[in-house]
This record gives sequence, C-alpha cells and structure tokens, in this order.
Amino acid sequence: MERRPKNRFMLTALALQLAGCAAGGVPPGGPHLSATECRDLAALRSNAPPTMAQHQSEVAALRKAGYAPSPWNDPYYPEDLQVAQHRVEQWFATECQQSQAG
Repeated sequence: MERRPKNRFMLTALALQLAGCAAGGVPPGGPHLSATECRDLAALRSNAPPTMAQHQSEVAALRKAGYAPSPWNDPYYPEDLQVAQHRVEQWFATECQQSQAG
C-alpha cells in the first residue's frame, strides 16, 4: 500500500510533463526569439560577465527550441540540448541579426 502514493505521484508528474510538451511547442511561423532574448543572447556572446536575467533568457530560448531540462535521468542528454542549441543559433543568426540591422 505504501507504493501507491509514490506511483500516483509519478503518474501525475509524467502527465504534467507530457501536457507541458504538448502545450509548449515551437510557435508556428513568425519570430521565435523575443527582442529581449536577442539582446541577452548577444550579450552572452560577448565576454562581459553574464547576469542571471541573461541566463534565464538563454534557458527560455532553449525551451522554445524543444529542450526540456529534466530532474530525472535523461537518456537523450546531451544530444537534445545540442539540437536545441543549434536551433537557437540558427534563430539568432537570422532573426536577431535582422532586428539589429533594422
């Protein structure tokens, strides 16, 4: 009987995680990165000391790119992180450079 609450908690956590994946997909069309994310990602690429807000923008961009950091053992790490980083790099190169030029 003691296992039931643990199992119920685990099932609830998995259900919430799946719901988050379904709801938090990449936005269709349009820019993927906000102006703040572009600014913070550009600042992180410079050699200035990073701020917590800049790191939070980077994590938000990685989440938009499909990366979901998990507190549990992730069998796809680091490949899933690298894919998301590559996607963010592409977005940064196309979207952020255009917004800075204009």
